[in-house]
Formats: sequence, C-alpha cells, structure tokens
Amino acid sequence: MTSQQHSDHTTGPRSPHHAADGRSPFAGRPLDGLVVLALEQMAALPFATQLMGRLGARVIKVEHPVDGESGRQSQPSITDPQGRTVGATFLRSNLGKDSVGIDLKSAAGRRLVLELASHADVIAENFKPGTLDRLGLGPKVLADANPSAVLVSVSGFGSNPASPYRTRPAYASIVEGMSGIYEFKRHGDEPLHVNPVGALGDISAGLFAVIGVLAALRQRDLTGEGQHVDVAMLDSVLAMTDVVTNFASLGQASEPDPAPYVLSSFRTADGSLVIQLVREHQFARLAELIGYPEWVGDPRFAERTGWGEHLDDVIRPALEAWAAGLTREEAAVALADAGVVAGSALTPTEVLTDPHVAARNMLVAMDRPDGVDAPVLTPGNPVKLSRVPEQPERRVPWVGEHTGDVLVELLGLTVGQLDALVTDGVISGGS
Repeated sequence: MTSQQHSDHTTGPRSPHHAADGRSPFAGRPLDGLVVLALEQMAALPFATQLMGRLGARVIKVEHPVDGESGRQSQPSITDPQGRTVGATFLRSNLGKDSVGIDLKSAAGRRLVLELASHADVIAENFKPGTLDRLGLGPKVLADANPSAVLVSVSGFGSNPASPYRTRPAYASIVEGMSGIYEFKRHGDEPLHVNPVGALGDISAGLFAVIGVLAALRQRDLTGEGQHVDVAMLDSVLAMTDVVTNFASLGQASEPDPAPYVLSSFRTADGSLVIQLVREHQFARLAELIGYPEWVGDPRFAERTGWGEHLDDVIRPALEAWAAGLTREEAAVALADAGVVAGSALTPTEVLTDPHVAARNMLVAMDRPDGVDAPVLTPGNPVKLSRVPEQPERRVPWVGEHTGDVLVELLGLTVGQLDALVTDGVISGGS
C-alpha cells in the first residue's frame, strides 16, 4: 500500500515539477499565508478546516486546555504520549493543525481568543447558535475584533432566527432523517436505515463551508471586508439528497416500486458486485453478455419498470449464474467492457489495499504513539491540483501542544505571562 508519510512537523514544499512547456508551476499551496482560527469540535467544521489546511492555510484550533474538544473522546481511540484518549472522530479531521488550549469560560481566555481573532483571515466556529453570544464571543464581537476576517459558522440549522429548529443540537444522522432521505429509501414496513454512509450531514456541511469561505475571501480581495458565512447541516443534506424534494414535487414521495432501473448487488465467486443500469442500450448489452439476448424483445421488459418487476425472479438468477465462476473484479471488467456500469463491493479491509486508493494517495498513515505498530489510517486529500504537488501530512496535535508557541508568536506573550496563565488554568501547560 502506498501512503503519505507523517512526521511531527510540517515539512517544506517539495521541489516544483516542471511542466511540459518548461514553465515551473507554483511551488506552494493556494491558501499559503492564510490563518484560520478554529473554535470547533466533532466532525463537520473540523473536516472543513482540515481541508483548508491541506490547501495551505495555517489552522489554529482552540480547545479546552485539559480535555480538548469533544471529538477526542470518541471510540475507537488511541492514546497520546500522556495517556489521554484521542478518538477516531478527532483523528479523521485534525491533521496538520496547531492546538491551543484556552478556557473560553474565563475572561482572560476570551480576551486571548479575541486577540487571536485579530490575526486571523478566517474565524470558524460550530457551537450551537447562541452559545458564543453567551460567552461574549458572538459574531458581532468577532467581526468587531477583525472586520476583514471571514467568519464561518456551521450548525445543525443555521443562525437565522426564522428557523424553528435554530437552537436545537444536531448530529449528522438527525439532519439526514429530517431531509427525508431515510423515508425515501424505505421499502415496505422495513425499519429505517439510519446513518447509512457515516457522516453525510457532517462532510456535506464541511464542503459547503469551504466553498463559502473561498467565495467570501475572493470578495474580500475586492472589497477589503469580511462577512459571515452561515452553513446549516440540514441545508447541506437537502442539497446532497436533491432527489427527495425534487421527486416529491413531481408526485413521487419514495423510491419507485417497481423501479425503472437496475440498482442492486449481485453475488459472484468471491463476494458482491454492484450494478447500476438505467438505459435500454445498457440492458441490451447486459442481456447479450450473460447469454440472454432474447430479453430485448421480451414483452416483460418492454418498459423499464419490467426490470424492477422481474429483477429477483429473472434477472438476478441469470446474472448470478453467469457470475458464479467469476471474481468480482473479473465480472466488473467484463461488464465495463460491454458498456455496463459495475464495480466490486469491497470490504473495509480491502479498501485499504485497493490499487486506485494507493495510486491516488487517498490514505494517510499516522504512526501511533502508544506502542501499537500498525498506523492509524485516515482518508487523504481528494482535491488534486495539477500545479500543486501533494505535501506530506502532519499528525494530529495533542491537547494544547502549540499553546505557548502560538501565543508567543502571534500575541507576543512572555514566558512569565504564559506561566501565570497556566497557573490560573486559562491555558494549557503544554502537551
């Protein structure tokens, strides 16, 4: 398996590659020089700021000075060099960040955050709406501290008081359910399939947050002024599950039954194969390939709904008989060569050694500090830029690991001032 290497420290840019025309592309990254102050926890916003970091921004993550953010407590987990829990939720979305431990409930801690905000290009927060206001760090206060900064807020239901859900907490599965996709995908009286893809609500919100920030930064380039980017997880999932509302407006409130397509898994010699077949010419090619060319003129398949009506009694037995002597990959290749879209249903372990995943550098290996030899693997950066060579990743930070360095560098605090803040419990005392 090919994976990016990790070190405790960010390495410098690789030597630039030369284009075919002899020109040297930009050796840095698009967001080099930008500072992101992240008041964040759990998954959605940390994913967004990690992506900004992968594009070159410096991400300064503010956490509780002792326990860190709540994502550190998730399971499964590893332990850091001090024996503290570092959970999977945290491990997935915090590569390359600086951790600054500050107690936001203390007046001195809030002053430090406002001073840090004055040095930021982007201020990112995903507290429940109203929480930062109660702490004296609401959007207006942050904007006053740095009018040119872009403030991005990610929450379950956004900051608009018109939403009846505005003050509710949310996880990905909650907004996914509220989007209608669970009911849309239900068949008969079967139980709802909750949280089928892990973090659709989180990752979609994170992606839209990054898009909003980049747009706001572009506008700041023109006007010099920052603005508030307000992203709701429910809005994000509504966009990702666009078929739900669109189909409902056309009079179809659930997946069609019988379906006018084939979208299912099929057994092969070594596991399952997924096929999506939505056009008549694809059906004809499938029928020819598996030895049933007469299906093209069969009245049962005169309409696409016939594919769904006879999926289990005709199509599936024939297709699985054809695939019984083939591996998933052999069957997928044969189908692809015939113009039918198909792919192997990989097990999670198989994904770790998949050649595409290796070729695209889509796994990052982080050495464990707790004595376990096998590294922690997390998804790599899916954004590939032709003029920006991929950089080695830096491991996730331990709680408050960079507190002193950041406060000295950006705010000019002395060692004595740091010691006093540590004594008062305002900041972390080190990693």
